[in-house]
Formats: sequence, C-alpha cells, structure tokens
Amino acid sequence: MKFVIGNDHGGLDLVEVVKEELESLGHEVIHVGAYENKSVDYSDFAKKACQEILDKNADLGILICGTGLGMSISANKIKGIRAACVSEAFSARMSRAHNNANVLCMGARVIGSETCKMIVDEFAKTEFEGGRHQRRVDKISAIEENLN
Repeated sequence: MKFVIGNDHGGLDLVEVVKEELESLGHEVIHVGAYENKSVDYSDFAKKACQEILDKNADLGILICGTGLGMSISANKIKGIRAACVSEAFSARMSRAHNNANVLCMGARVIGSETCKMIVDEFAKTEFEGGRHQRRVDKISAIEENLN
C-alpha cells in the first residue's frame, strides 16, 4: 500500500517516526510536507496530501500538525476525504473499520513517538468492514453532495 504524509512545522517531529513505521510494515511513502521548522500553513499541506489520494498516487494519508485538529478540519473540507483526528490506537482502528477513513490526523504536541507508532500500525493494518457501516459512509458522501 502507498501512503502520503503531509505535515506543517508543528508536525515535523513525528514525520520520520511515521515514515519509518510505515516502511517497516512494508508500505511505500510519499512525503509532501514541510522539511524545516519554519512557520507554514497546515491547510496547504493537507490539500497537497489529499490531492495525492484523489489522484490515486496514494491509497491512504497521514497528516501531522501540532494538535492534528487543523489538518483534520482542512482535510475534511475536501470531497472524497474522510479524515479522523486520533490520539490513541483504538480510535485509529475504528476510523478505518467503521468510518472507512482514508486520512489519519495526529498532533505531534499531543502524542509521543511510541503512541504514534501504535496509532499508525492500527490505521495501516485495519480494513473497512463494510456492511452496515457502508450505509453510514454513503450518508457522509451524500452530505458532500448536498443531498438529504
């Protein structure tokens, strides 16, 4: 599977942790985030990373900023993106299994590297369960289309 990682300056500390963890699990990684500790806007990198998913250059994405919140809010504005901001592994698993999230958002100022690895592992290995959950994901997609 191929992952895209996007980050702002606040997420810089976890980028290598995420990249190494994904590669150790056998995944390919594209990095489209900031490389230096200079103030940048998270929304620019959320958009850039999510575009990689929409263009089918990546299967899933991981976005990292200070709290994960700005990235999550930005990503969820993009049609076809279901971003989940999590700070523990159970929510990461459920975001994939029940919500078919295609983007994981985390806060580098909220979690440490070991928690980050557990979150990434759960997100990467969990498949969408479908079934009754598909109906709910379809309703989310309908909201994007402004349908009732």
